[in-house]
Amino acid sequence: MNISTLIDNLEYVELANTDDFYNEIQGISYNSKKTQKDDVFVCLTGEHVDGHEYAEEAVLNGACLCIVDRILNLDIPQIVVNDTNESLAQISDLFYSSPSQKLNLIGVTGTNGKTTVTHLIQKLYEAEGQRCALIGTLGHKFNSEDTYHDAKHTTPQAPELQGLFYDIYTKNIPNVVMEVSSHALAQHRVDYCDFNGAVLTNLTQDHLDFHITMNNYFKAKAKLFENLYTDDFAVINADDEYAARFMEVVSPSVKLYTYGIKMPADVKAENITFNHQGASFVCDVQGKKYDVNLMMNGMFSVYNVLAAITSALALGFDIQNSIKTLETMRGVAGRFEIIVQKPMVIVDYAHTPDGLENVLKAAREITPNDGKLFCIFGCGGDRDATKRPKMGAIAENLADKVIITSDNPRSEDPHQIITDILAGLKNVNDVVVEPDRELAIKEAYKLANANDVVLIAGKGHEDYQILADKTIHFDDREKVREIFIGE
Repeated sequence: MNISTLIDNLEYVELANTDDFYNEIQGISYNSKKTQKDDVFVCLTGEHVDGHEYAEEAVLNGACLCIVDRILNLDIPQIVVNDTNESLAQISDLFYSSPSQKLNLIGVTGTNGKTTVTHLIQKLYEAEGQRCALIGTLGHKFNSEDTYHDAKHTTPQAPELQGLFYDIYTKNIPNVVMEVSSHALAQHRVDYCDFNGAVLTNLTQDHLDFHITMNNYFKAKAKLFENLYTDDFAVINADDEYAARFMEVVSPSVKLYTYGIKMPADVKAENITFNHQGASFVCDVQGKKYDVNLMMNGMFSVYNVLAAITSALALGFDIQNSIKTLETMRGVAGRFEIIVQKPMVIVDYAHTPDGLENVLKAAREITPNDGKLFCIFGCGGDRDATKRPKMGAIAENLADKVIITSDNPRSEDPHQIITDILAGLKNVNDVVVEPDRELAIKEAYKLANANDVVLIAGKGHEDYQILADKTIHFDDREKVREIFIGE
């Protein structure tokens, strides 16, 4: 694509240095250090960094064009736009010839459950004999048996995302299911993505360090549903506190489906029971009843499966076949993953108040009457601090023994994060505080008996820990196997 073609299609305010507007663009860059010859360099303005300050370095590295929000003292062509983040998404879509328009794209958003629901939907597509790629927190994969490819974000930045769509299209994979984070929506990463369907899992407190208020958080998530068009579909959790507000933003021309347990819905779970093997319930799909026996546990798993079944309904899949497929699945890495049986040690990604409450309730369901429930958790640094005391209170109320440790402290003092958590507890004397995460797991090993259940929450699938000055290898699952069974 040459620069003149970009100008013909891009919304802009002003042009500068117009002599070389027929140069060919070979790539898109927003990191000056990674800029290559004949890249267009987009000067993103973020929370902490202004890309305009690095434009000269990008030019030295070969940039042939800069996208800016103000004219800079540079010798190469510049296109002035109102918002460089929005323009990055539009340029990426243009550069790759709008690949999402050639795919059947489903976006899954919500505070919790996105990863599991996307994996379930991918499996349902494959059960129908259709190929489906997946994009999300664990990475991207071109089929359910594929290994995960690198993931720097739950939802990639626009150039990587559009390039991935293009790659999926060239592999003749017609369907894509992807996690859509609130950051991605607020930062325009998914602008110009042509979604055919959107799924809401839930909306509970998280990321308020970025969104500031729950209303802003809602507005970011709602963008996914506002941008659906005629004959697209929306799947919404009717039990969620924000369900009515999400339904309001969906166009009347969009097919709307709901699921739930408490509220009236198209797909409902009834007579729910839990045991060590998983969850069982009767699923009412628009009046028709099906028995469901899952190998996944916890009420959150029931909700995730309902979201998948409702998506199957929206897609016109055979419901009985979809349920049979879901009954064979054991969940996703790091999501209520049972690592050891006696004592039962569970690793989960829960890092929000609602997430922690859900997994602790699920763990309590399978804790023997003569056993205790342990909870090991911490909170991430440089993130929403208001959830820390809330998570402390939840752990104290639902677990028999609480061990507070570090998560990913980042630039914050781990002891201060722990102090914030302790502020939510009524009795700190019964709590074990151990900032070293490995030692915290060892403490549980010393204290837990064979009939006890140990939940280690916060990091799930992550195999690293982000400290102030470095990132180290740390995997809760590896540590549990090493400490509890000597592997």
